[in-house]
Amino acid sequence: MHDKLPMTKREFQSADDTGHNFSAGPSFADILEARMSRRSLLKGSLGLLSTAFFVPGLARGKDADRPDPPPPFTLRFNPVAKSLADRVVVPAGYTATPLYRLGDPINSSTPAYANDGTDTAASFQYRCGDHNDGMSYFGLDRAGKGWDAGNSERGILCINHENITRIFLHTPAEVAAYNVSARVAAEVDKEVHAHGVSVIEIQKQSGAFALHTASSFNRRITAATPCGLHGPARGHAQMVTAYSPDGTQTRGTLNNCANGDTPWGTYLSCEENWAGYFKSGVATHTAQEQLAMQRYGITSSNGSYGWANATPAGDLHERWNASVTHASANLDYRNIPNTFGWVVEVDPFNPSAAPRKRTALGRMGHESCNCAKVTAGKPLVFYMGDDAQNEYIYKYVSAANWDPADTSKGLAAGDKYLDHGSLYVARFNADGSGNWLKLDITEAAIAGYATYRFSDQADVLIHCRLAADALGATKMDRPEWAGIHPVNGDVYVTLTNNASRGSAGKGLDAANPRYYQDSKGGKAPSKGNVNGHIVRWRENGSDPTALSFVWDVYLFGAQAKADAANVNYDEAFYQAHINLSDLTDDNDFSSPDGLWFSRKTPGLMWLQTDDGAYTDVSNCMLLAALPGTVGDGGAVTVTSKGVPAHGDADQNVSTYVGKAPGDQLKRFLVGPKGCELTGITETPDGKALFVNIQHPGENTAAADIATPAHYESHYPDGGTARPRSTTLVITRNDGGPVGV
Repeated sequence: MHDKLPMTKREFQSADDTGHNFSAGPSFADILEARMSRRSLLKGSLGLLSTAFFVPGLARGKDADRPDPPPPFTLRFNPVAKSLADRVVVPAGYTATPLYRLGDPINSSTPAYANDGTDTAASFQYRCGDHNDGMSYFGLDRAGKGWDAGNSERGILCINHENITRIFLHTPAEVAAYNVSARVAAEVDKEVHAHGVSVIEIQKQSGAFALHTASSFNRRITAATPCGLHGPARGHAQMVTAYSPDGTQTRGTLNNCANGDTPWGTYLSCEENWAGYFKSGVATHTAQEQLAMQRYGITSSNGSYGWANATPAGDLHERWNASVTHASANLDYRNIPNTFGWVVEVDPFNPSAAPRKRTALGRMGHESCNCAKVTAGKPLVFYMGDDAQNEYIYKYVSAANWDPADTSKGLAAGDKYLDHGSLYVARFNADGSGNWLKLDITEAAIAGYATYRFSDQADVLIHCRLAADALGATKMDRPEWAGIHPVNGDVYVTLTNNASRGSAGKGLDAANPRYYQDSKGGKAPSKGNVNGHIVRWRENGSDPTALSFVWDVYLFGAQAKADAANVNYDEAFYQAHINLSDLTDDNDFSSPDGLWFSRKTPGLMWLQTDDGAYTDVSNCMLLAALPGTVGDGGAVTVTSKGVPAHGDADQNVSTYVGKAPGDQLKRFLVGPKGCELTGITETPDGKALFVNIQHPGENTAAADIATPAHYESHYPDGGTARPRSTTLVITRNDGGPVGV
C-alpha cells in the first residue's frame, strides 16, 4: 500500500509538533484572578510608560524597573510589502544572493548537481544537504587554521539540514514507486545523507562571498556519521545498542533544526523532530518503556520515511527499527531513539573530531541552545525550547565557572562546561513572575513520580519531558528559538503556534492567553493560538543563574486587520483581543520561529516565520526589530470566544503585553512560494547577513513531479528547475551594516 504523497515538512512533523504531553499539569486558568486592567490601558496610552508595571514578580527583580537606554540607531530601510511571488523580496538598496544550495558540491571532485533525481547517494556525503536551517559563522584566523572572531572576509559556516522534500531528491519513476513499507536502500541512503550539518569555508572575493571548495575544513555530517555520547547518560544501560554495546556512541544526527554556538568557538546543532523517523515496535517494549516512547512520539509502525524497511537491508537501515528483536539490548536497536534528541557539539576547526552529543542538556525536541552573556568566574547558562505543542522551556547552568583561558580549547572545553551542570524547566506564574524548577532525581516530585519511575539522574535527562511533567512546568505554545538581548540580558523565546490551545486539558493561562479562529482561503478556520507569540523574561537581578524571573509577552502574531470572512470577530474585538501588539500592514506576521540578536549591532533582533495560517496572504518572512524591555507595556485582559474546554463560553485571561512595536518592527524580506525563513547569522562587521530559504515549493504534489510547470516553486534557479533549499547572503548596496 502506498502512502499519501507528497509528505511535506509540515505533514511530516505534524505528529511531533502536535505533541504528546498527556500529563495533567497545573492549569493557570484555575488560579487567575481578574485584577488586571483592560486593553484600553495599553492601546496608545503613553501613561503606562510613566507608571510602574505593578506586578508582584517585577517588584522582586532589583533592577527590573530600570529603564533601558534607547538604541543609538534606527531601522533604516523601508519595509517590504507582503508577497506571494516566487522570489526573494528585500528592501531597496539591498541585494540577496544565493550562496549554497541543495546539492552544491563541497569539494572539487564531486560533480555539479544534476537536480533531476539522478545524483547518487554516495555523492550526497559531499553535497549541500536539504532543508538548510540554523547556522553560525566562525571567522578564520590569518593562517587559516583557527578561530578569529573578528574576521569578516573569511570564515566557516556551519549549517543545519533539518529534513528533506523527498520528491525532489528522486527521479519521477522512483517517486511513483515509493512505498513506505518497502524502500529501496539506495534511495534511503540518499535521504539519510541529505540530513545533518554542513561545515563549509567561505571567502570574500571581489566583494562577494563564495564557497571555497578546496578547503580542508569542508565536511558533511549526516544521519550516518559516528557521534560520541557524552555527559551523564554516557554508558547508561538505556543507551546500549548493537552498534555501541557500552552505550558511548551512536551513528548520525537527525532533524537538525535551530542551533547555537559557544564561547570557545564550537557549533551547537539541535536535534528537533527526530522521533518520527523510527519504526517503534512499541508493543515489544515494557509498559514503562512504552509510556516513555509515547511521551516522545515514537509511535510509527514504519517510521515516517520507512528507513527501517530498506532492501537490501543492512545494519545502517536496521538501526531505524526500535523494536525488541533479540534477547538483550546490545544485540538490537531497541534503545536507538534514546541516542537522539540531544544538543550536538561540532568543532568547525577540527574536521577529524567526531561530533559529541551533550546529554547533560536533556533529551527533547531541541530548538536552539543559546548562551547568555558570559562573565569570567561565573557559570555558563544556555536557554532551550522544546518544539512541540504544550512542551516546555529549559535552561542549563554549568557546574564550572567560565575561564577565558578555555576560549581556544574546542571540544575539550565542551567536556568541561557542557557535561557537568544542572538542567531547569520554567514555570510561568499568573502574577508575572516565574520560577526555574530543577530536573534532578533528588527532587521529591521526580523521585516519587508515579507515572514514570526514574532509576537515576541519567534517566531523568533521557526522559526530561516526563521529569518536567512531574514538576508541573508550564505547557507552552511550541517553544522554539531562544535569543538573549546583548544589552539588558532579557531572554526571548518564540512560541510558534498551538492548534490544541483552548481544547480540553490545554486551557488558557497567562503566558499562553489566546484562543481564536482564523480563516484561510475559504477553508475551515484554524483554531487555537493560530499565529503564535513571543514570550520574554528578565532573570532576577539580571543574573542568568537566578531561579526566579519576571516576564511578559513581547509580541503577538496576527493579521493587521480582521479577516472579513471570519464572522466571529468584528474589527474592534479583533484589535482588542487578537491583534494585541497593534501590528500593521508593514509588520504583521504569523508563526514566529527563528529569533536572533545581532552581535555587531546590539539590540537589533531578527525574527523569522514558519507559517501555514497566513500563507494565503503572504509567503514566510524575515522581520527586523528593536525590542524594548520586560515591563515596558502593561497588564491586559484577553477575551477568547467559545473555548471548547469551557463549554463554548467566553473566557477572560489576564496577562502582560509589551509596548506595541510601531516602527521598531519592520518586514525586511519575504521568501518564495512554499518556503520557511529560518537560520540566520552574520559576519562580525554586520555587513553580510546569511539567511536560509528552506523547502521552497514543498506543497508540490508527488503526482506532479514529472511536470515542472506544476511545481509550486522553481526557486532559486528559475525556469523549469526543481526548487532547492538555499543559503542567501544579504548585503547593503552601499557596503554598510545590514538593517540599520
